[in-house]
Amino acid sequence: FAAFLMERLHNVYKVNNFSSRTFWRFGYSARLLKTNHFRTAAWNTSFPAARMLLAQDSGRIPGLFVVVRKTSFITMPETLEDKTTPGLYSPNPAVRGMTVLDREAFKRTIVVPVLKVKKETVNALLKSLKHVVLQRPGLKRVLEGAQGEDSRLVILDPHKVPEFSLGECEQEVLKQLHVHPEVSKYNLELTYENFKSEEILRAVLPQGHEVTSGFSRVGHIAHLNLRDHQLPYRHLIGQVIIDKNPGITCAVNKTSIIDSTYRNFEMEVLAGESNLVTKVKENNIEYELDFSKVYWNPRLSTEHGRIVQLLQPGDVLCDVFAGIGPFAIPAAKKKCHVFANDLNPESYSWLLRNCRLNRVDNRVKAFNMDGRDFLLGPVREELSKVLLQKEEQTSFHIVMNLPALALEFLDVFRHLVAGEPCSTAALPTVHCYAFSKHEDPAKDIQERAEASLGTSLEGRCTTYPVRNVAPNKEMLCISFQVPADVLCKRPCPDEGEE
Repeated sequence: FAAFLMERLHNVYKVNNFSSRTFWRFGYSARLLKTNHFRTAAWNTSFPAARMLLAQDSGRIPGLFVVVRKTSFITMPETLEDKTTPGLYSPNPAVRGMTVLDREAFKRTIVVPVLKVKKETVNALLKSLKHVVLQRPGLKRVLEGAQGEDSRLVILDPHKVPEFSLGECEQEVLKQLHVHPEVSKYNLELTYENFKSEEILRAVLPQGHEVTSGFSRVGHIAHLNLRDHQLPYRHLIGQVIIDKNPGITCAVNKTSIIDSTYRNFEMEVLAGESNLVTKVKENNIEYELDFSKVYWNPRLSTEHGRIVQLLQPGDVLCDVFAGIGPFAIPAAKKKCHVFANDLNPESYSWLLRNCRLNRVDNRVKAFNMDGRDFLLGPVREELSKVLLQKEEQTSFHIVMNLPALALEFLDVFRHLVAGEPCSTAALPTVHCYAFSKHEDPAKDIQERAEASLGTSLEGRCTTYPVRNVAPNKEMLCISFQVPADVLCKRPCPDEGEE
């Protein structure tokens, strides 16, 4: 896109005598648009020649021409659809309030512009007028002409061809292709297959109600979090999600909050098959799981990868709340020594299965224990060995991904081991996750961690934002090396003499 824009703007530069700085900025506009430099107000007033150029070519660069509003990206066709004829691509109004999906009821006929073109000219015309040709899911852009005629009807987008009249640039293209410029009207029938999921749900739900078509994908399962006003339509919504997303064969809705003990939640199957045993792939590693019995969140894949990147072969990783192994297994594949634990028997079972599946069961020691007992037992034993090693040290990492409760476990590190470490490099690094609703989440997490440890972490920790969980609720990771005076229990002089 940047290369294309540079070439186009170079011609504009010659004609309009743009300054080289303006030309340079637009040469990198693809990158600038990813940030928040171009706001809507600035777009309406700055760089008129370039604005016209982009508007002209937006249809030829699908998906790249965007208007930035805060941090969301809105494609221009959607904006035009909303502002010009909002009902043009809406299903039959009679579907409003439908709770049991009737696909036939969505049929609707609209009037669209068409061009009559010779059969041998169709491909050239589609390529040259791509930006004004109608593009809808499952809809043919080229129709058969009248019986006995060697011609085709090319359907144009009514939003791009207002008043059924083509612009001068398009007419010039038609002239070069020897195509008659007359635009005709055609009655086009749209069916359920031609509408997008958002359009279907917007037509069904009561006007003014929020439409949610987003979901988390877990293998063949679509996991939705529906609002109360959407529940009467939940089975229809689930079926629409299945219909419009290839590979999805089951849609479920969370019906309770996550249980902080086993980190799973009750769910209802909305549509499709009831098989909740699935396979997922994250960071090129495959996992198997029963989504109804274990915790899995595809939104954490980046965080899993970030922590594993900090590890080196030979390092030790202790995963206190391991789940089915998204930290443990990639660490083991990196030839780290892994100790993985989870209290949920189902998670423990799937952890073992996934270790075998990925052929790292010989590098992972798995445990089915309470997190506190795991820290006081296997972790303390292994940490004591590492702290006393005099040869080259390996890094020791402890991951505590239970955001609702993990900070409360940090008091375990107070005097966890006896004796002095051979070097400060051997001290363990903790990566602890937590939720915060505080106006300053990083400060809040640090203060709560300090309260559990009984010491200050000022200048000795980093906080990393993981994701926004809900409005005014953030998930963060605080990483720090446990101070020696917190971790190590030093014998009293009297105890030494005894």
